[in-house]
Amino acid sequence: MGRHSLPHKPSRSAGRAGSPRRRRVAIAVSIVLAVTAGAGVAVGSGLLSFGGPCDPAPVRVDLVASPDIAPALRSVADRARRDHVTSDGRCLDVRVEARENDKVADMLAAGTSTPDFQIWVPDSGVWVDRAEGAGRDGVPLTPAGNVALSPVTLATVPESARALGWPAKTYTWAGLAALATGKDRLLLGAADPARSATGLLALSSISESSRREAPKDTTLTAATAELLTRRVSGSDTQALGTLAADGAGADGANEAVLLSEQAAYAHNAAGTGSANLSLFYPTDGAPALDYPYNLVNVTRLTTDQSRAAMRFMLLLGEKPAYRTLEQHGFRVADLPVAPALVSMAGGRSPQPYEERDADSPSSEAVQQALGLWTVTVQSARLTTVVDASASMTAPVPGRNGQSRMDITKASLLRALNTFTPEDEIGLWEFSTRLDGAKDYRKLQETVRLGDPVKGGGTHRERLSGAITALKPIPDGDTGLYDTALAAYREAQAGYVRGKFNAVILLTDGSNQDDDGISRAELIKRLKELVDPARPVSLVAIAVGPDADRREVDQIAEATEGAGYEVSDPADIQAVILRAIMAVGHTHES
Repeated sequence: MGRHSLPHKPSRSAGRAGSPRRRRVAIAVSIVLAVTAGAGVAVGSGLLSFGGPCDPAPVRVDLVASPDIAPALRSVADRARRDHVTSDGRCLDVRVEARENDKVADMLAAGTSTPDFQIWVPDSGVWVDRAEGAGRDGVPLTPAGNVALSPVTLATVPESARALGWPAKTYTWAGLAALATGKDRLLLGAADPARSATGLLALSSISESSRREAPKDTTLTAATAELLTRRVSGSDTQALGTLAADGAGADGANEAVLLSEQAAYAHNAAGTGSANLSLFYPTDGAPALDYPYNLVNVTRLTTDQSRAAMRFMLLLGEKPAYRTLEQHGFRVADLPVAPALVSMAGGRSPQPYEERDADSPSSEAVQQALGLWTVTVQSARLTTVVDASASMTAPVPGRNGQSRMDITKASLLRALNTFTPEDEIGLWEFSTRLDGAKDYRKLQETVRLGDPVKGGGTHRERLSGAITALKPIPDGDTGLYDTALAAYREAQAGYVRGKFNAVILLTDGSNQDDDGISRAELIKRLKELVDPARPVSLVAIAVGPDADRREVDQIAEATEGAGYEVSDPADIQAVILRAIMAVGHTHES
């Protein structure tokens, strides 16, 4: 699905002129020409005539790429210089530099500096999503197709592979996760999903697979994330270094890691004396690193730079470049999967290495997984504030008569299952005049979910009961502004260093009470309360068709938080995890 999926199994016929990749390149060429010169004029004047003599003054473009693919792209660029490949009669001079994907994405998202490169090729579209997902201030990107592909797999040392039945025995992602979290645990490592697309796509796939196999049980994904936090590495290369060299699990070393096919290929091809890896390709689909080719802030490029950037993209679609990519362990979309490539990487039939990924994680699933990871790595302290006004009795269309409150409670209970015993969660409700003149009422203190409570059980169980007992207040209006201010003040007073501190505010925005402070006054006071030394974010979620997205945006932004809108309260769980990821990442930066 989208940019995270493998292509359809390639046709083995000779002609591939209509391949999706070439169509995307053609579209991108049209976009660039329209921006720089006008497509009609460009074609008519021979703007993209790549033959002819080579002008002694080359046209230089700088390309920043993911460290794994940078050597292959540099090889193609070097050959282009040797062969005097031209763009509009001028020699093509592409300089390739390797940079970490997450750092480039964050730099582009911030938009505070002018990039010193014109082309960006990260290893996955998840980094493009991050670069584009932080608001309007980021550096704009123009997609121009995909350079290569590499499926995400489970790589094991030989002894563990044999114990798991490789290559004859196959597993789903959920099945592989169960091996790592079960009684006889497979010692599993991974690169940090916050810094590695491989780790993030694998965790997303485990989540989606677990949801399909057990729709009401979210514990497997949470358990996997918890396990990985104890065996996580900073990068894919570092994750490889954690594998046992001889024998499974020697000295507590990892028996398996979540890894791309290309990384396994490079490891096995190096032949440095360490054991060759064997790959498991999950039967429910291996998401792919897809290496998107992006022009960076195309309106600031010169016409020569734009044309040269597209010339290089077209060059990457020619057979010599394909051979170079395959020699570095990458798949290309226009060609069948090379058996020699898979064999060197550690794949064997009947492992489904050629199958198309029909159920690759959606962008939303990827964001949820990253939110879950953020919660797991950095414990959360959340005060959850729920609208209990009369309008929450309104039925949700298509949900068999269930009310907004019914669906909200169910979504909150699902979200609760994703938090660990170390997380601190509290619960308030608000309407109008719930506690004397106050529009809010504290139902559960914000304390550790694992804490025991008087009378037996844990705070998690007590909180679950309080969420289940929530009911709309008859004739109650929405006392939003006074509540938001009070909840923020208390969260800031109870700030815990080392945790992600936030107020999660859910409101349907109907029938706002006018007796308290105004929206403008609330925003003014929140801005005055913000303390960089004690960061507390307000995450405001507008629920249902009557909610005002603009209002929650303004309230949240006053605390450097985030505002969201959901038409179906069932989406609340996903939005909470997404918000924690987005706001938590900002605070880490």
